[in-house]
Order: sequence, then C-alpha cells, then structure tokens
Amino acid sequence: MSHATASLPARIVDSHTGGEPTRVLVSGGPDLGSGTMAERRQRFRAEHDRWRRALATEPRGNDVIVGALLTPPEKAGSVCGVVFFNNVGVIGMCGHGTIGLVATLAYLGRIGAGRHAIDTPVGTVSAELHADGRVTVANVPAYRHLAQVALEVPGHSLVHGDVAWGGNWFFLCHDHGLPLDTQHLGGLLSLSERIKAALAAARITGAGGAEIDHVELLGPPREASHHGRSFVLCPGGAYDRSPCGTGTSAKLACLAADGALAPGQVWQQESVIGSVFEARYEPAPAGEHGGAAVLPFMTGRAFVTLDAQVVFEPEDPFAWGL
Repeated sequence: MSHATASLPARIVDSHTGGEPTRVLVSGGPDLGSGTMAERRQRFRAEHDRWRRALATEPRGNDVIVGALLTPPEKAGSVCGVVFFNNVGVIGMCGHGTIGLVATLAYLGRIGAGRHAIDTPVGTVSAELHADGRVTVANVPAYRHLAQVALEVPGHSLVHGDVAWGGNWFFLCHDHGLPLDTQHLGGLLSLSERIKAALAAARITGAGGAEIDHVELLGPPREASHHGRSFVLCPGGAYDRSPCGTGTSAKLACLAADGALAPGQVWQQESVIGSVFEARYEPAPAGEHGGAAVLPFMTGRAFVTLDAQVVFEPEDPFAWGL
C-alpha cells in the first residue's frame, strides 16, 4: 500500500471542554473565499463537505466530535472566522467549541490573555482568555420564542418545554421524569430522540419555521453550590458531554423571561457527566427580538489533547470518511 499523503498537509488540534471534544482544522483545509461567514458556511456545505466527513465521521472521527474550520476574519478587528460542523452537517454557533478554539489559538501562540472577537455564521462573538486559562464567551443574543409548549411524546407521556434560541434552537424540558446521570444515558437518548421527532411531527419550530435540532432535558444539580443540570441531545444523535454553551444560553434566556434570574447573577450549569459552566447574562440592546433577548456569558476551561497531521492515503476508500 502506498503511504503517500494528500498534496496539502492538513493540521488538526484537538481539545475538550468539560469532556466535549473540539477538532480545529488549523491549516491545509479548503479555502472558503471571502464574503460573510454565513456565505462561507454555505460554501463549505455545498462544495467541501468531504472535509466535514473526513474529520467528524468514522474512521478518523466519531459522532461526538465538533469540528471547527478556521478562516480569515470577516470583520476588521476580529482574530479569525470559524465554521463549526459535526457528523451530520454544519452548526451555526458552538459555545464549548468556541472555548476549545480559544484554547487552541492560545496553544498555537496566536493569541494571549485578553478579549478577542471571533466571527461565526450567526454573528461575531467575543471571547476572553483569562490568565488562568479559563475562557469567557460572550454569545450572540439569546431569547425565548415559545413558553411551556405541551407536547405528546409517543411511548412516554405529555411533556412541556420552552423553545429558545441560544445560537442554535432548543426545546428545554423539565417534566421528562428521568434522572440526569450517566447510568440512564440510554433512556435519556431515547426520550430526547422521541421528543425531537414529536416536535417535527407537531410542526413546532423556532422562529421562521427553523428546525429545533437540540433537545435539552433539565433537572436539579448534584452539587448544592450549583443551580441546574442538563442533558443535551445534539444534531446527529450524540449527547453533549459539556453543559452546552448554546444550551446554557437558551436556559439563561428562559430564566430571564420568567424573572427567575437577574442580570449579572451567576448561574452554574452542570452537564450530565458533572462538568460545569459558570454563566450570567446582561440585557440585550433595545429592539433585539422585541426587547426580549439577553446577552449570555459563559465561562469554562478547555484542554488541548492532540496536535497532528491528517494523512490521506490515496488507496484508502474511507480516507474522506464514511
């Protein structure tokens, strides 16, 4: 078998944020050209999907990995642009992935402690790298679209949930009846998938008919000093090992809408494996989504786990993924 590699060596740096992996393609990837990040995301989806498959699906990847393609910035003053993707497609925004991206940029020596702007397909976010390695992401505005929607779930029962935007669309449910721990992952995955299917069947959507592609099951924290715990089903069928940055943002928007959390008040969100994001919000500028939006901030820590060159052997039928 030939051991020749692809003509353009590709370098990836992996990290994990609260247990959830991020794989950043830092060089050797496709050129998405100029234009907005939304246009570049569409170009990536339409013309370069084999890169997503190569990095985020088996045999090189897996269902849990979130990929991030670095691009030149869209806006003056931003450090870079990024297109997030996973095993089934592209993603608008990824909170844990942004924390992982910042940790990767610091590892590469491209940024130091301080605040940095990053352009994403759903808007520019600000991320502050603290001296101790923690990262605080100022996310895009989040808001609740629908409150306490009743949903019949076949094989389960009637549940209720909020539909909220936190950079992705979420259905946030409290009355699911399952313990949020790793001993019940099978049941949590099954129920979340059935909720997602029931939302589609009932034609319950985000604003403008957008698909609700994340399901967030909520419950009490394990640690008394924390405030909540979540299980998040991501597009592609994997669950988020981290507390989910966009999911935590959606949760903050719902808390704010209910008057249950004041601006600046800290909310500590646990994931199903016990990792924690520290979050808060500030009011969004007047006019954002009818004045109902909030600006979420979340703080977490990522650790680099791998720095590698991707090898494409020309005779490998699965070199570009399954």
